[in-house]
Amino acid sequence: MRAMIAICKRALLTPLALLGLAAMPAGEARAQIWPERPITIVVPLTAGTGMDIVTRVYADELSKVLDKPVLIENQPGGALMVAAQNVAKAAPDGYTLLVSATLPMTANTALYKRVNYDPERDFVPISLYLTSPFVLIVSPAMGVDNLQAFAARAKASPAPLTYATSGTGGITHLTMELVKRDLGFPGTHVPYRNSGQIVTDVLGGHVVSAMSETGAALALIRDGKLKALGISSAKRHPQFPDVPTIAEAGGKPDFEAVAWHLLSAPAATPRPIVDRLHREMRRITASQEFQKRVIAAGLVPRAPTNIEQMRGYIAAEKAKWSKVVKDLGLEGSQ
Repeated sequence: MRAMIAICKRALLTPLALLGLAAMPAGEARAQIWPERPITIVVPLTAGTGMDIVTRVYADELSKVLDKPVLIENQPGGALMVAAQNVAKAAPDGYTLLVSATLPMTANTALYKRVNYDPERDFVPISLYLTSPFVLIVSPAMGVDNLQAFAARAKASPAPLTYATSGTGGITHLTMELVKRDLGFPGTHVPYRNSGQIVTDVLGGHVVSAMSETGAALALIRDGKLKALGISSAKRHPQFPDVPTIAEAGGKPDFEAVAWHLLSAPAATPRPIVDRLHREMRRITASQEFQKRVIAAGLVPRAPTNIEQMRGYIAAEKAKWSKVVKDLGLEGSQ
């Protein structure tokens, strides 16, 4: 008898639930049954890059908890903006998400003549889960042991010392320009396209110094083949506890210049879906296993913050980097 009553209750509940969903606004109704199919995370770099590798780590964890496949779609190109403009136009239903980095969400609107999306208007942040600091490197043969000695050598040099970065208007270029400004030394920029080639050329003496991605220089710094003069983050890097921050080494307490990785969704995505993804990402990125994987890649886990705090941080970063672009005379140059 009890079994029959239970069956009758379930039979009644199903149409009642359907009636409840029908009475809801469309977005809320979709959120109640989300996800029903695979979710795609669009990555603006090629497979095998640090951003791609880390994204695949948490995509696997999301697929387990959401009980649906979470797929990675690599869409490189356009200074990381092709992926952003495509996701900005995607249906705001929680099935298409974007991984992005600092400049596409901040200074690119000042740097480029045309940007086909609005970082603030078109996206809602879900998780700001790591930072990617940079390291100022030189060859040990240069004979300088710290940032102040490097700055003094640059000031005394008859010709400006060369420094390599990953490209004009890129974040490593802007970061080195901040260092030059704050310490008051000259330098000639040598833009590269390949991070690996940068460290090779510093090692070979083809360029004097570089503001490098930390992961690209990791092994050579450990082996003593490159000298690290300073890390661009506010705190020392867990892989290099003996290397001072640029803030410490340069006597500039407020100095911080890092890239960050952000998972976001189209702005009109129903808030219950955004909140669910935010909760799951907080749990995943707080795990020791995730943080170990991030640190091993030369990156730094970031403490979780809520959605409004992320909006505030991104807005502050936009103001900072846009000002650097304008101060360098690079506004609208790309």
